[in-house]
Formats: sequence, C-alpha cells, structure tokens
Amino acid sequence: MVARGGAEQSQQAEGAAVAAPPAAADTPVWDLASFGDPAAGEVRLTSRPEMAAQARRLSLSVVRMWGLPHLADTVELLVSELVGNAVRHTGARTFGLRMHRRRGSIRVEVRDPSRALPCLLPVRPLDISGRGLFLVDHLSARWGVDLGPTGKTTWFELRVTERI
Repeated sequence: MVARGGAEQSQQAEGAAVAAPPAAADTPVWDLASFGDPAAGEVRLTSRPEMAAQARRLSLSVVRMWGLPHLADTVELLVSELVGNAVRHTGARTFGLRMHRRRGSIRVEVRDPSRALPCLLPVRPLDISGRGLFLVDHLSARWGVDLGPTGKTTWFELRVTERI
C-alpha cells in the first residue's frame, strides 16, 4: 500500500426508466437508480472522459444523501482528479467508483485494472498539468493506493465531524 498519513445532463442507462429531475437541493436519485449507488457497491463506468461528469454526479448524490453538503465541492474536485487519472493514464475500458461512510470520515475509491502507481509530482505555480494528486494530497485527510491481484484502488478520505 502506498499512502500519506495524514449544469451537466444525466445520461440514462440502457433500459432505465426516465424520472423527472428533483429540485436542485434534493438528491438526484435518477443517477443512483440508473447507474448504481457507489455507497451500496462498486459502480462500474466506461473509461471515457465524459464519464468523469457522471462519477462526480454520483458522488455528489451520495454526499447529499448522507447529509454532508459542506463536503460536496471537495468530493467533486477530488473524484474528478482520481477518475481523470484512471481514464487518462491506465488504458482501462472501465473503472469502478465506491464510497464508504465510517465514523469520523468518508472514503472514496476509484478502482482500475492497472498496477502502475500514481505519482505525486512537485508542483510549481505556473504548471498547467500534474496537479491532480497534489490537490488530493492537500485537500484530503489521507489518501493512498491499494494494489490488488488485478489492478489498484486509489482512494482518499475526508474527515466528518457529524455523528453517523
């Protein structure tokens, strides 16, 4: 394990019923119903750049469902970075998204079939790329990579002060 201590439109899954969008403050349940709930199990998404938007929508739905809207911006940004790395750098056809809520934290995982480790690069003020893991490192409480027999899971955790 490698770790540190410390107005898009929804796509409907084939054969899924189309539901009317809820009010902006509500959880967009049509995404969870169509694509799956990453809090209930791993959701597999096609490894295409436009699916980063879907991963963001799913993770935002879960964060709102958990009653943690103050974490929405950070979760959205960090999910976008991990998914972007999985799509750009692994050559995978699909990636998985999973979310866990534990006492005092939430954990977001992105799984792909590559065993190549992501690299935290030094970032200079004028750099236009290579900031993804820098952001994950600075905005999360912890992050890391777990290697498995068929790939890796890159994850981050955020602290939650509310009680479950």
